Amino acid sequence: MSTMKIPFETITHQVNETEEAGALLAKLVVNKDSPKFVAMYGDLGVGKTAFVRGFCSEICPGVNVKSPTFALVNEYKCSPKLGTIRKVCHFDMYRVADEDDLYSIGFYDYLRDDIICIAEWCELIPYAIPEEYVRVCISKTDSEDKRLISINIVN
Repeated sequence: MSTMKIPFETITHQVNETEEAGALLAKLVVNKDSPKFVAMYGDLGVGKTAFVRGFCSEICPGVNVKSPTFALVNEYKCSPKLGTIRKVCHFDMYRVADEDDLYSIGFYDYLRDDIICIAEWCELIPYAIPEEYVRVCISKTDSEDKRLISINIVN
């Protein structure tokens, strides 16, 4: 993988390839015309956090990406070379029960042009996803190590 054009689909065989797909998407999302919300879908253990790690490696070099399962959101400061993009906010919606939980963590305050939001488990919050967003689906294939990654823009 060296470039990405959306819609995009690939099969990865190792974690580093899943991270590479995330890095490629990051290059597109920093573009002014791209949606700044990335909604991730996929079962437990398919590599969503690995994808986010690759995504952040491209625009927030040196950050230690870990799953925000209990914190619900981790913020990563972006490279100053990105201009108006200040940070990436990485959400894990697995423990979100309802819209009150989203309000309590300030979720809607993060939906701004100077922040890129990337959220895992978006199948649990369909009511909260912006009208225009990047949809990332990761699923296991016939092999334990292979993953199918599909990326589309929804508007």
